[in-house]
Amino acid sequence: MKGNSALASSRLLPLLVWIVLLLAVWEGMSWYLLHVAKTPLAQSKLPYVHEVAATLWKYSGTLLKEGGATFGNAGVGFLLGAAAGVLLAVLMSLSRTIERLAFPYAIASQMIPILGLAPIIYGIVRDEQVSRIIISGYITFFPVALNMLRGLRSVELPAVELMHSYAAKSWAVYWKLRLPASLPGLFGGLKIAAPLAVTGAILVELMGAQHGIGVIMLRNLYYGPSHTYMFWSTVLVGALLGIASYWLMGLIERLAAPWQPEFRPKGGDRG
Repeated sequence: MKGNSALASSRLLPLLVWIVLLLAVWEGMSWYLLHVAKTPLAQSKLPYVHEVAATLWKYSGTLLKEGGATFGNAGVGFLLGAAAGVLLAVLMSLSRTIERLAFPYAIASQMIPILGLAPIIYGIVRDEQVSRIIISGYITFFPVALNMLRGLRSVELPAVELMHSYAAKSWAVYWKLRLPASLPGLFGGLKIAAPLAVTGAILVELMGAQHGIGVIMLRNLYYGPSHTYMFWSTVLVGALLGIASYWLMGLIERLAAPWQPEFRPKGGDRG
């Protein structure tokens, strides 16, 4: 346990140093633009970090509530999109015919810019919650399907032949060999898609929704310089939601596939 704690500390320390340095540079640049360069609307371009932090604290209840609405709808869409991606990957791995039929359409669907698709979906559905779920699911299903299909196909032929030599049924080969082998690829796709699902939900909120972090973001953008700190607070909350979704997928991956090399103790440490 001590070794694991030391390992975690050694990984967190460089991250904390970089965060502190970034915030210091940000604060210094903000001061320079305002007092030295005397840039017009300097705080709108790069506000003080401490002012943004104070606004985050002051309106934390509202930001938490609206961020929760965004994260909840993005999460539902993410789960539905991930389920669709997993199902498509499994079907394509079982049948080359299904892959030839479905994969080109899956690729073509991703050619539509999400910035153009979001207002179309919102205009058709006219429901902010359903629209956020659809867009988040749309963003999610392709990277999940692509990465899981690659994982299902990554099993080496000798391993499959060994299973067959023990008279293993096809479903047993799939369940005990191919599905475990696909987990790293699956979680790779999930970690790509999770922050994008949050971004998609926020984008729909910018179209005219009633609730969500994107709504507050848009309102404070229109109000101008007097609401600069609140606008930047919403931007940071949106970024934190994306980071949280990525870390959540990483935590679930560690629990579901702990045999991966990056999760093993380093340097002979056995905890």
